[in-house]
Amino acid sequence: MKEKEIPFRQIHLDFHTSEKIQGVCGEFDAEEFAQTLEDAHVNSITLFSCGHHGNLYYNSKKFPEMIHPGLVHKDLLREQAQACRKRGIQVNLYTTIRWNKRVADEHPEWICIDENGALQDYKGKGYFEAGFYKNLCVNTPYRDFLKEQFGEVLETIPGDGVWYDAAFMNECCCPTCQKLMREQGLNPAVKEDRQEFARWTYYDMVRDLTAFAKSYNASFHVCYNKGHVGYLDKPVIDDYSYFSFESLPGVEWGYMDFPVSAKYMRNFGKECLGLTSRFHTEWGDFHAFRNEAAMEYEVFSMLAQGCKCTIGDQMDYWGKLNKDMYRQIGRVYASVEAKEPWCKDAVPLSEIGVFTAEEFYATGVAGQIVGASEGTARILTELGYQFDFIDSTLDFDKYRLLILPDVIPVDEKLEEKLTAYLEKGGKILASYHSGLRTDRKEFGLHQLMVTYKGEAPYSPDFIWPKEHLAAGLADAEHVMYDKGTLVEVSGETEFVQKVIPPVFNRTYEHFCSHLHSPSGRKEEYPGIVETKQTAYFIHPVFTTYQNWAPAWYKKLIANELKRLLPKPMVSHNGPFTTQVNLLRQEKENRDILHVLHYVPVKKCKNLEIVEDVIPLENLKMEVETAGKVEKIYSVPDQKEIPFIQKENQVFFEIDKVNGHFMAAISYKK
Repeated sequence: MKEKEIPFRQIHLDFHTSEKIQGVCGEFDAEEFAQTLEDAHVNSITLFSCGHHGNLYYNSKKFPEMIHPGLVHKDLLREQAQACRKRGIQVNLYTTIRWNKRVADEHPEWICIDENGALQDYKGKGYFEAGFYKNLCVNTPYRDFLKEQFGEVLETIPGDGVWYDAAFMNECCCPTCQKLMREQGLNPAVKEDRQEFARWTYYDMVRDLTAFAKSYNASFHVCYNKGHVGYLDKPVIDDYSYFSFESLPGVEWGYMDFPVSAKYMRNFGKECLGLTSRFHTEWGDFHAFRNEAAMEYEVFSMLAQGCKCTIGDQMDYWGKLNKDMYRQIGRVYASVEAKEPWCKDAVPLSEIGVFTAEEFYATGVAGQIVGASEGTARILTELGYQFDFIDSTLDFDKYRLLILPDVIPVDEKLEEKLTAYLEKGGKILASYHSGLRTDRKEFGLHQLMVTYKGEAPYSPDFIWPKEHLAAGLADAEHVMYDKGTLVEVSGETEFVQKVIPPVFNRTYEHFCSHLHSPSGRKEEYPGIVETKQTAYFIHPVFTTYQNWAPAWYKKLIANELKRLLPKPMVSHNGPFTTQVNLLRQEKENRDILHVLHYVPVKKCKNLEIVEDVIPLENLKMEVETAGKVEKIYSVPDQKEIPFIQKENQVFFEIDKVNGHFMAAISYKK
């Protein structure tokens, strides 16, 4: 049976409510609840059967003792689901996997054990600290209990999909896991073996629980939430109906997490959804309000990345949705609804493939994307390039340029594939340890024309950019903060930018001023090595940019990209805070250009804040075309925009970008 289409405008409605609270949902009215959602243009919602506290929100016949003791509407979930589906709002039935405090308290033998023999806590909290974060082991009888409890929901409550939460991939040293590890020839005392077994456990759990859900209804959507979806999830992507990227900018994720995740996972043939929240900081931030400009930015960014949208919330324990917040959600989702015809089946276009560091260093933990990846995404976004994140198994030929940022090793298999790509005319930009063999003794990509000699003898050192690399930069030394590699040029090159060491490295025996030593004023060793098709930076430029954002790093990379990729898909005259994304709707024979201008500001110690919308006016665009342009118009009002087409480039001007602007480039048939 075919699954239903994934809706664009979703709500993820938490309801983690302590059993110490009475009068739960005493003011709940199913019709009012569903009407609030409908008025807010919501067309899908995730509803709770069991939250992290371990309380049930339906009239369970099998586990009546688990029903929230203060729940007034004993069959809350059924009332919610029926009222929503009556209005055409799809319902995802929620349960939690790893976190369930009631179960953990009653069955401590089902709790994961860490390598020190302690009960495992996701957030490292002590036994007497508040929280429901003890990880439950799905290799114990807990999994059977979970299926029996949730099976009652799937059998009796109407729904359209299943949302499994807290589906983490984590090590466990409990007796059951140790036994299974040994049966698989693994040593529980070795961390690498525990990590391998953690992955096996996760894959086994996902395959099992997807089949379990589908046994009740083959048309169910099935999704797993673990804070991050990425490279480690590839073996079970067929067991996901779609990918949902939980990425709340206020906490560990930040604003670069979502685009990095989306630009990678959208390569695997599944629908993708962003998941932000209505909270100011993180989940459970009761009575806090997300700035409307921030909510717009996060939701419209989802559309611009080719994703659908989810906003997280938590219903007040007395059973009401906040009317003012849902009026705000309604304004944002009304805009999404109006734009949907130009977002449906829109496929992002990309000219650059960036190797994800996750392939080699993935932890699978939320907020732990390698800095080299986020730094690359930040620079390319600021420069307006269209790009994907890729791994070594994907098709390279669709990209004009590949970037190996800072930490990407090249083994014999990848070398062969990259060599074939270069032979077809492709371009490669690599930096720091990228291109080295995994043992870091020599380069696995000889086309870079460098020989590895170890780490650079000085740090920081300096680049005084010459020729094309000097465009837009001061005619002087520029500090390169983090230590690079030491290489020799080993073949024919187009240009070599040398590095100037400091007068000396800073030590207690000899130092100068507060920070680092000044320039020694003499170029000594290669810093940027260019061939016709390649460029190699000795410094970890992308990681440094993520950490410190030196403007001259971005300019050096921009000048190098201009040499390797002189005609980008999209160009504009806006500031670096302008974000552009180009997508194609093949059936409609049109391209869709998204322009975003929201500016996150670090106006407090802990958060980036988006509060104001700063309009852009008279934005000049140059976009690569796929044929003869018939017309260009703004979306959704369909107001025509004058344009000039020259060969495969079209030139037009956007009068005003007020946060988010979409233009449709329609081609003649």
